[in-house]
Amino acid sequence: MRFAKASLISPGQNSGFAVPAIAVSLFVFAYSARLGQASILVYYALWLPLVLVDYRRVLGGYGRYGWIFAFTVFACLSVFWSAAPSVTARASVQYLSHVVCALIAMRMVDTAGLVRGMVAGIGLVLVYSLLFGVYHFDPLDGTYSFVGAFASKNQLGLYASLGVYFCFAALFMLRERGPWRIVCILIGLLAGYALHASQSATSMLTTAAVIGVGLGLQVLSALSPRHRKIVFSIVVLSGGVAAIGALQGGAVDSVLAVFGKDSTLTGRTYLWQQGIAAAQASPLIGTGYQAYWVQGFSEAERLWEEFYIGSRSGFHFHNTFIETMVETGVIGLLLLCMVLLVTFCGHLRRLLSRPRAVEPSLLFGVAVLLVMRAFVEVDILNPYHVGSFLLYFAAGRLTTAEVRAPAGQFRLQVPSY
Repeated sequence: MRFAKASLISPGQNSGFAVPAIAVSLFVFAYSARLGQASILVYYALWLPLVLVDYRRVLGGYGRYGWIFAFTVFACLSVFWSAAPSVTARASVQYLSHVVCALIAMRMVDTAGLVRGMVAGIGLVLVYSLLFGVYHFDPLDGTYSFVGAFASKNQLGLYASLGVYFCFAALFMLRERGPWRIVCILIGLLAGYALHASQSATSMLTTAAVIGVGLGLQVLSALSPRHRKIVFSIVVLSGGVAAIGALQGGAVDSVLAVFGKDSTLTGRTYLWQQGIAAAQASPLIGTGYQAYWVQGFSEAERLWEEFYIGSRSGFHFHNTFIETMVETGVIGLLLLCMVLLVTFCGHLRRLLSRPRAVEPSLLFGVAVLLVMRAFVEVDILNPYHVGSFLLYFAAGRLTTAEVRAPAGQFRLQVPSY
């Protein structure tokens, strides 16, 4: 019986469970809209029953997770003032349970298991999209783009971006060898092709940026913690100066022109204006979690019509901060930003201060990707989404300690309480 428990809930010893569980979770996140509600039940069935095996190890001390659950709890409370209470009640409970599953996964999956599971899951997602994907016409810019089995090229681009990044992490951070190295190379090439096929400027630019960050972290990892802080400070200062000069020199328009975009970002700036105007109706507490894009509501119907969204669903303001402001007001925005910034800064502090910082480097790269995409997409605000799963996985990791595994890799230390 002890062996059976270890094969499920002991990070580093449960790779036979952890890797497939992460992979299947990703497939559910990608295609639950196509596969139906039964696929969501599969996701829950992977993580929630682990509580029955050993609830102390699986759940840990939730008293340390207050800052992680702050936004989620506020989203649940927004049902009391929501413009669509039934929608908010269902969506907020789904988001809360999704966060719980992410935190369970955080305690049960070590760094290697996460990377391998992500690589395998993204491989499944992209292969499925290439086999059953389609091209969509975008009436806003008059172009056709490959969207895979998704409804949006940006979602295909997100999974392709994650595929490139996690394959990079497996090869250069974890130094995978043997069959997994070959798998990572093949899926990395597949992800690169999918990224190009999607023609998602957001995904291409953020992927290039996060890979650049990853390469920089590899250089920093060769230095002592003291020298890392010095070099990092110099790079940040010089990079800030260079960025200001580039903005004043019109670099943004030049980059957008390369991708065939204009200064309106294919209507995003207009959409942001509409979101800011909508947020002013209830600036402190918002309209309620997911209570804006509801069929029958006049403003949502108007924007769906203006942006040719025939399905009248699956749309947003293409900016996490504006979307959060509309739904949960200033309070919700501050709480979500707290989770995002603490995760970002926490892993940055760890990678600058620890002698060997494989996991902090990996999760800092994830945080960088999510922060960059937050300005133009909504990846961390919805349940059953790979972005929110990774955010809360990375946030929860800050509440744990790392110990060195016998093989030289880091493993998650799970307290026995």
